[in-house]
Amino acid sequence: MANISETTDSDLRGKVALVTGASSGIGRATALALSGAGMRVAVGARRTDRLSALADAAPGEVMSVPLDVTSYDSVAVAIAQVVERFGRLDALINNAGLMQSGMILGADVREWERMVDTNLLGSMYAVHAALPHLIETQGHIVQVSSTSGRIASLGSGVYAATKFGVSAFTESLRQEVTSQGVRVTLIEPGFVATELTSHITDETMRQAASEIADSMRTLEADDIAEAVPYALRQPEHVSVNAILIRPTDQVR
Repeated sequence: MANISETTDSDLRGKVALVTGASSGIGRATALALSGAGMRVAVGARRTDRLSALADAAPGEVMSVPLDVTSYDSVAVAIAQVVERFGRLDALINNAGLMQSGMILGADVREWERMVDTNLLGSMYAVHAALPHLIETQGHIVQVSSTSGRIASLGSGVYAATKFGVSAFTESLRQEVTSQGVRVTLIEPGFVATELTSHITDETMRQAASEIADSMRTLEADDIAEAVPYALRQPEHVSVNAILIRPTDQVR
């Protein structure tokens, strides 16, 4: 009898995934997990120096592509490069994200624009450019969102709005493409120890985020990354639509 792990790993072996926002945190951990499962992985981000280090650390074949999800042209070129290199695309892991928490009164609206462009439009751009290829392979789209896509909190109004938007877009997408054999999974992490909070420019909010992290056993990027190959490995008749992962200590 075949070993169970060998059997499930073979389902992914040789398939091609693109991970956005792969230079750190959940994106980096996911790329390594998928590479370890035997997938050929393309990793995209603006910080290309970090992508080179990731490729060196991965156990399998990894392709680095410069990628700015706020630019549709950048996204389209990156996906074209991936398909040209590997001949196919089986999975899109939409992970790129930005969190700049702060009160609404007196906010720098340019930060709102950056979050909307990165978290929401960036996710939409990647789906739009990748979808023809994923329909061809009956592939899989994984949208990495947040618990903030379910519950908005004080000081995170715009960030939460982008994540609620990702959730709505993802469900509409699922309904559109499921009849074409494309599966869609929404992953909603709770508090994860990543660089995300370092993007916060408001000193009070950054301190609050630090205090929240100190008050609990936070998730690690690897904890979230493990959910991605789990969703991708399911048999064709099984679609894991949403995975909510919180630290045990997180109340909301």
